[in-house]
Amino acid sequence: MTPSDPDGAAARIARLRELLAHHSYRYHVLDDPEIGDAEYDALYRELQELESAYPDLVTPDSPTQRVGEAPVSDLVKVDHLQRMLSLANVRSAAELRAWIQRMRNFLAREGIEEPSFEFVAEPKIDGLAMSLVYEHGLLVRGVTRGDGQTGEDVTHNLRTIAQIPLRLRGAEPPALVEVRGEVYMSLPDFQALNERRAAAGESTFMNPRNSAAGTVRQLDPRLAAGRPLSFWAYQLGVVSGGLGFATHRAALEWLREAGFPVHPDIRVLASEDAVVAQCEQWQQRRGSLDFEIDGVVVKVNDLELQRRLGVVGREPRWAVAWKFPPTTAVTTLLDIGWNPGKFGDLHPYAMLEPVHVGGVTVKQATLHNEEDLARKDLRVGEPVIVLRAGDVIPQVVAPAPHVAERSARPQRPRPPEHCPVCGTRTVKPEGSVFTKCPNHACPGRRIQLLTHFVAAMDIEGLGERQVLAFMERGWVQGAADIYRLREREEELVEIPGYGETSVRKLLDAIEASKTRPFGRVLFAIGIEEVGDVTGRALARQLGDIDTLLNASPDELEQTPGVGPKMAAAIHAQLADPAMRALIAALREHGLQFAQERTLGREGTLAGRTIVLTGTLPGITREQATEMIVEAGGKVTGSVSKKTDYVVAGASAGTKLARAEALGVPVLDEAGLLGLLATGPDVKS
Repeated sequence: MTPSDPDGAAARIARLRELLAHHSYRYHVLDDPEIGDAEYDALYRELQELESAYPDLVTPDSPTQRVGEAPVSDLVKVDHLQRMLSLANVRSAAELRAWIQRMRNFLAREGIEEPSFEFVAEPKIDGLAMSLVYEHGLLVRGVTRGDGQTGEDVTHNLRTIAQIPLRLRGAEPPALVEVRGEVYMSLPDFQALNERRAAAGESTFMNPRNSAAGTVRQLDPRLAAGRPLSFWAYQLGVVSGGLGFATHRAALEWLREAGFPVHPDIRVLASEDAVVAQCEQWQQRRGSLDFEIDGVVVKVNDLELQRRLGVVGREPRWAVAWKFPPTTAVTTLLDIGWNPGKFGDLHPYAMLEPVHVGGVTVKQATLHNEEDLARKDLRVGEPVIVLRAGDVIPQVVAPAPHVAERSARPQRPRPPEHCPVCGTRTVKPEGSVFTKCPNHACPGRRIQLLTHFVAAMDIEGLGERQVLAFMERGWVQGAADIYRLREREEELVEIPGYGETSVRKLLDAIEASKTRPFGRVLFAIGIEEVGDVTGRALARQLGDIDTLLNASPDELEQTPGVGPKMAAAIHAQLADPAMRALIAALREHGLQFAQERTLGREGTLAGRTIVLTGTLPGITREQATEMIVEAGGKVTGSVSKKTDYVVAGASAGTKLARAEALGVPVLDEAGLLGLLATGPDVKS
């Protein structure tokens, strides 16, 4: 019966919220419910009735307010209070022990001899990292990881997840606390969701992670509330007022007491052997869990040691991810297709008999380049091994076992003699791993260049499909034409799928892209060999576009990461009239073509010259180059007596042999990371 006086109603509402929060905590965090679903639902309905009768008593942290009434209009980008770091990977006991030894070496140089390490090992949930911000105990913001610096505000959807408390437990919450965690969908919930969608005639989702990612980014929280998302908390971020812990484990215990689910099987381990055993145990248990994991996160337990170890690049020195072997499957290679890239390189891809790999159905996979295709000896019509590298990107790694022993095999595939898009006769430049379409006007090349430009300039709402539609209408032929689309606002609204709101957002995104920094613009305009890292390095070194356009190859070579061959190639492309016309047009539209020069950066590798060769297991060539440049080093493309180190990965070629012949020190990925952390060992 509803109380007839506001004071009585307020007291009962407060008591109901307290009871519902308590029982939710018992159910979702402790996994030890005290009442059944029917009793909980009765309490919830009573609260709804009271709040309906006394709407002035409704508060944002009420259990009835998890689902907002109206969809949001857009996902707003938000800067994180503290950068959300990525983790370095290890894949074996030897690599994990090498990580621990690097930490010991670093701390020794900091004056901490023989540190006493404890470690915390946690399952690495295959979901989406989130930052939750609470002010005086109330949830005020939930943000996706994004690029680590900036994410998207998805508070409206995170509020629908029952495991995320709207108000922290405890009488005196801190003034501000940031909680890091993972949003995911359990395997039973994923299966049940797909069964409901199939029964309703709707399309089913491919895997739990993609389903969770799509749900979190919905604009309407009612859609998110209808899909079963879950949450694990794994770390504290920024804290202001009232908290202080000596260990990561103590912080996890506080998170559990504050109302967050923390995985119950998180162990504090006192030795390297115990850490290795725990990681191997999680790997064995992987298939029996009701949620997907792709590894184990190992952290130093002592928070003061974490602080002393600090961060290198985008990664903490005090944590690492033990990555599980990626999932593989065997299927038939039906055919090989070829797509021209933005510089005319013909990229082969595999068309496969559909196969289920690591939670998704794979029909196509990457083959990298024609030399890789030949090295793997893949033939159309034969069974092949498909791998999802890092559980994400499908690729064909090899023929199935015993295929090579067959007496009769199909012919080796060859790159096409004519471009599959424009029909131009293809060429194979000397020393290139790609056959190329030499036609600069090839529609396949232009669509890839434009798509690259849009992605590099972060123009939301303009993908490959939209770019292709604008090209077909004759509105966009080059990057500069994108900035003339505002003149076609009325025509844009007439395109199927567009409306006034979406057109306005698109035009606003195009306008916002004019603020992207000079280095990003250099990356976007499509200079062969200039990636994001090299673009930023050129911008730092030369400062503005006029200086860059007038620079000689020798002057370009002074840029960290740019060797003689790259400098000559960049110089030649910048001298091309078409490239100069593009730059002039973009400049006229107001894009950024200048920034402050920052030369002579000091760091652990200041003055050192490094050559990269082969494929590193845990980081890309671009990432390694950026880390070296950020540490003050220089990356070049050729080995000489002036080279200080060669970093060699899998399939290292002649550069490794030359380094050995010249006596240049050769490092693997672990050695590079150690070098970045500590600098050169002067004793050696």
